[in-house]
Amino acid sequence: MARPTIHPDSMVTSLTSTQFDIVTEQPSPVRAPSPRHRWWAVPTAVVGCLAIVAPVAASFLPAKWLIDKDRCTTVDAAGECTIEVVEAAEFAIVPADAEPVRPRLEVSGVETYPSEGRIYFVTVREPAITILDWFATHDEPSVRLLSHYEKFGDQTAEERIEQGQLQMSGAKEWAIYNALTLAGLEPEFVLGEAMVQYVLCLQPSEDDTECLEYAPANDFLQPFDVITDVDGTEVVTLDDLRPITEAHEPGDTVTITVLRGDQVVTGEVELIQAPEGDEVRAIIGFMPVDTTRLQLPEGLSVSFSTENIGGPSAGLAFTLTLIDALTEGDLTGGVDVAVTGAIDVEGNVRAIGGLSSKASAVDQVGVKYFLVPASQPETGTDSVASARDVVGDNVEIIPVATLAEALEVLAGLGGDPLPSSESPTDSTA
Repeated sequence: MARPTIHPDSMVTSLTSTQFDIVTEQPSPVRAPSPRHRWWAVPTAVVGCLAIVAPVAASFLPAKWLIDKDRCTTVDAAGECTIEVVEAAEFAIVPADAEPVRPRLEVSGVETYPSEGRIYFVTVREPAITILDWFATHDEPSVRLLSHYEKFGDQTAEERIEQGQLQMSGAKEWAIYNALTLAGLEPEFVLGEAMVQYVLCLQPSEDDTECLEYAPANDFLQPFDVITDVDGTEVVTLDDLRPITEAHEPGDTVTITVLRGDQVVTGEVELIQAPEGDEVRAIIGFMPVDTTRLQLPEGLSVSFSTENIGGPSAGLAFTLTLIDALTEGDLTGGVDVAVTGAIDVEGNVRAIGGLSSKASAVDQVGVKYFLVPASQPETGTDSVASARDVVGDNVEIIPVATLAEALEVLAGLGGDPLPSSESPTDSTA
């Protein structure tokens, strides 16, 4: 074993050497930054701040402050745009959702049948956009910018919402009429009240972007007024107006009473010449709301829950869903199918807006088939070609012109055909 005196000597020597190295080593001199380096620090700090602040500001600043878009106001006989105006981009049409119709359908008073396949209706939104929204979506084909005029036209926001609800009401009634007729349940339409949609424009501007002169009725009538009396004659339905106005000449003044909300209001209106044909005929000068009402067989009740959804584009989807519920078999053969298109009382499928956005919504929920109106524009974001570009091979987009064609497409996808007595004929197309 080593002697005790050797170990302490070794420790002292090691400790002393280490302390000497640490204490006696001199640090390098610290130099102040040159003026050139201090000058570059300012723009670097500014750029850093902008990198943080800019995205935050862009998420709040409305796109209309910086972003413009073109709007076609006049087209030639070939459908080509000849005059455009530049307007601020304030809103955008974007995909919203695609969801099954059947959970929104309630039927009582008649037997209904289940189905494995689901028929989807499709919706879009038109939100106000910020600069950040525009930056994120301006190259997205399923998004279309809108100016304030393109969204509202000459309407207020409240009027547009109300019009959308009226369009949805009409779409549901036409859907119910077509479906019940095919099922042999014999619904019928009865005339409704004389409601004002808008007053006629007598002189539009050259670019057709505004009205320079309205019919004199514009001084009194307002959208959604219900006309109840003209010159002391009661008006119950729209058809009651014609014999009253035909007893007058253009330029005559008549007294009109309307129901405006919950108030009864009376005023005077100068009649104008009917714009169509060579016949001299006096009219009030407004476009009426279609208030025709559907009357169902006694004991039968049909309703679609649509909440705050507006517009007519779900008409075909509602029609097919109700037919599927009222008839035996499975109309889609167990396949999920998305459907869009307005439908009229004769079963014709009408064009709708926002098709590319709707196609994107269908793709996002994973539905592989999408029935759309054959009457869509040939070009632009509402065209079938544009919608196909959005979804590629993920969704098969199938144009149909009538309810009869839609039923044929579903049968081709494996759906059960309707009994021959229920199949629509060409006369309903």
